[in-house]
Amino acid sequence: MTNKDLADLLYPDVTKTIEDLEKMFPPRNLQDNQEVCRFAPSPTGRMHMGNLYASFVPEVFANQSNGVFILRIEDTDNKRAIANGIQLIIDDLENYHYIVKEDPIKGGLYGPYIQTERKEIYHTVAKYLVSIGRAYPCFCSEEDLTKMREQQEQIKDRIGYYGKYAKCRNLSYDEVKKHIEKGDKWVLRLKSEGDFNKKIIFKDLVKGTIQLPENDIDQVLIKSDGIPPYAFAHVCDDHFMRVTIVTRDDSYISSVPYHLELWNACGFKEPKFAHLLPLNKKEGNTVRKISKRKDPEAAVSFYHEKGIPVEAIKLYFATLMNSNFEGWFLQNPDKSYRDFKFTFDKMSKSGPLFDLDKLINISKNYISKLKATEVYETLLNWSYEFDLEFYNLLTKYKNYTINILNIEREQKKPRKDFSCYSEIKKYIWYMYDELFTNLEYEWQNITDQDEIRKILKSYILKYDINDDKDNWFNKMKEVCSELGYASDMKQYKENPGNYKGNIADISNVLRVALTTKAMTPDLYEIMKLLGRDKIEERFNMI
Repeated sequence: MTNKDLADLLYPDVTKTIEDLEKMFPPRNLQDNQEVCRFAPSPTGRMHMGNLYASFVPEVFANQSNGVFILRIEDTDNKRAIANGIQLIIDDLENYHYIVKEDPIKGGLYGPYIQTERKEIYHTVAKYLVSIGRAYPCFCSEEDLTKMREQQEQIKDRIGYYGKYAKCRNLSYDEVKKHIEKGDKWVLRLKSEGDFNKKIIFKDLVKGTIQLPENDIDQVLIKSDGIPPYAFAHVCDDHFMRVTIVTRDDSYISSVPYHLELWNACGFKEPKFAHLLPLNKKEGNTVRKISKRKDPEAAVSFYHEKGIPVEAIKLYFATLMNSNFEGWFLQNPDKSYRDFKFTFDKMSKSGPLFDLDKLINISKNYISKLKATEVYETLLNWSYEFDLEFYNLLTKYKNYTINILNIEREQKKPRKDFSCYSEIKKYIWYMYDELFTNLEYEWQNITDQDEIRKILKSYILKYDINDDKDNWFNKMKEVCSELGYASDMKQYKENPGNYKGNIADISNVLRVALTTKAMTPDLYEIMKLLGRDKIEERFNMI
């Protein structure tokens, strides 16, 4: 009997050929520089920062080349899958404005985009491998495999199903047929042609040239339930989706010899590989992979609740992705990260360290450059979800709030108070009468209440909301002269004993009386927004 007979015995219902698949999923019409990249997560829950970064890299390389970024769902391990896992992933990618051309919802010419819906493709390729003598059925039980591993451990041999340990490798057609007729469970294994004592040499886009021993393990291609493990599924998927760059976790690099043997056995042209080091975290003197179980900051929800802009997170990813991005962005602060040309050779070869403080600083810079109207709209959306009381105030006082957010914004060096939207309320609450309660005043050098009231009374008589900033400041100087304070800091420093204090002390009294805070944005702008009546009302509260 021939290998073709064996293939028909194992897969009698598979009628398509590998040539049919090639016609169904023809090569894409790509220019030389266009890339097709994919992100292939399992539907096990919300995205975390590790896989959000892992999806950022292929998304960037695909889209900067005007190519195609694919979302493919690897759900063959259905024990860990959750009911709405696919939609959660799609939602997260949309929330981060990733440009996905093909996914389970959008579809495309190279789908289905969910692995469990691609069973016919896997079985067609599997049947082909059997027909050319590169795959065979294995009827070894779990007990058989356990005994084999124990034997290998005892004699300190390499663990795996290979060589003399591959008991089913040379079963005859009749022996296989008897097992099939008895209903014995079987898996399909690759008939490896590798020699562990020889090396393969391949180029990784991140790590460069790498040497590893050839694969000689007869790995499982199709499990007993008819579903393929990761390796065989991804080879079939990446080939028939015409992926040009396979990005994946660095932990898979040791399996490259097996994967390359699979590509060659199937007769497929192998793609380019880029093994990405995961996001790491420094913990004491050790460095470990960031963990969604151990690290709150690993969860995407952490940033959503804090109100850190998604664009700031992507800017941070860009600094992790290419070492020269940060310098470029400092020179081009008004450009998008998409204007930068990313390359694999500038990616970290030791693993990027996740730095939450740096991310927050990037967020602070990003928010400072937005228009007040943009900050308002995003703040409104954030507060609707996390602070309804504040949302109602923002809705009630829309234009007023936009003016508050615009203080010291439209200038060469805008103020950088806000690192995230959850912080904004604590910086501007005093501008709303509804929140101006339970007050604790941060008086500084002047604390005597009678003296404070005297200053406030003197100032309000002079205040005119129509004054420009120079006149406004001059009237503060007049209060200094009337009450024995130095209106000129140089004179005060030369003869401090001649004065009760200085103009900074007077300014502080006005600031604290109006806001309770010793540090605020521009006092002149605050007073113009509050208006004379409110200023007088708050002065009278002291």
